[in-house]
Amino acid sequence: QVQLVEPGGGLVQPGGSLRLSCAASGRLFSIHTMAWYRQAPGKQRELVARIDTGGRTNYADSVKDRFTISRDNAKNTVSLQMNSLEPEDTAVYYCNLGRYEGSKYVQYWGQGTQVTVSS
Repeated sequence: QVQLVEPGGGLVQPGGSLRLSCAASGRLFSIHTMAWYRQAPGKQRELVARIDTGGRTNYADSVKDRFTISRDNAKNTVSLQMNSLEPEDTAVYYCNLGRYEGSKYVQYWGQGTQVTVSS
């Protein structure tokens, strides 16, 4: 079906920047929403940023004006540029693709990548 591969992640100091990328492959439809979620230890998974096929974006309040989500439909990739990182941003970040398959809304997930913000 759909596979999502997430190179990236790593250790960065507070105030630093990091870019995450996700490559989608398989049976891709023209209409799908892509997003980044994250999950910190002891916390529920939360939406970080979302982008639809038309380029409309949504951000969590905690990352607004610091993170930027973008997509390249020709390359089937979605990226998350993270600036002014804070220790509270430490989490496993997951790439997500959502689409309708018939009447059912289906979500696909990447394997997750660790982002650690620490001095």
